[in-house]
Amino acid sequence: MCNCHDHNHDPKLTRRQALTGTVALAAAATGLAATGAKAQDNPYAEPAEPALPPSDMKIDPARVALVVTDPQNDFLSPNGVTWGVVGASVERNNTVANIESLFKAAKAAGITVAVSPHYYYPSDHGWKFEGALEKLMHKIGMFDRKGPLSLDGFDGSGADYMPEYKDDILDGQTIICSPHKVYGPETNDLVLQLRKRGIDQVILAGMSANLCTESHLRELLEQGFEVAVVSDGTAAAMLPEGDGYLAALTNFRYMANALWSTDEVVEKLG
Repeated sequence: MCNCHDHNHDPKLTRRQALTGTVALAAAATGLAATGAKAQDNPYAEPAEPALPPSDMKIDPARVALVVTDPQNDFLSPNGVTWGVVGASVERNNTVANIESLFKAAKAAGITVAVSPHYYYPSDHGWKFEGALEKLMHKIGMFDRKGPLSLDGFDGSGADYMPEYKDDILDGQTIICSPHKVYGPETNDLVLQLRKRGIDQVILAGMSANLCTESHLRELLEQGFEVAVVSDGTAAAMLPEGDGYLAALTNFRYMANALWSTDEVVEKLG
């Protein structure tokens, strides 16, 4: 007899309960961060003496795309179900405004823009097993939609795009990919859409740093793309289990073809 976990039998948390619980987790994470600060004032700072070679990536407007993962309310709005654990990182990096600046700069430069969103439909709640974060996301109703063919209740929901981004995302030019279901783009059409436009360079931003953003980085690299990650165009949860942004930042430095700030990207696209 299968002992697989079926979350359909778990009680559903309300968004208010989720926010309350995540605030408590954030308080614990803040204590951990304060302890770590004694050893290093800014754990996110660039190393004083880097061992890895510098980037030589140069943007070609004809071949580059801005890709933004999960630019959605549940990650980036104070009303989102994850704000209690990601909010401090989002605010520290000025992530919301930086993503908006990236959209505006990309549109002004006339380069390809794509968003890779995260949606869950009722059928997705029939999964028999999940990883830790998947379990949590399903339980708190993160990114939930009524169905793939329905926008009922979508406007302003946690699955909806941040209001600051809607004009750029819904302009009829931005590629809105099919939803990815776990973390990476293997389950959506992002790579196909980019290849069909002759894109082989990506400027990558969005949420969340050590989950969907890093997973997109890894898959795009494996698919032969040249990828620059925007260091302050993302953020991540801080939990007793660890600082997601710090974990991702280490891997970005190791793997990405470039690690640029929003200001650097805007200047390069100007």
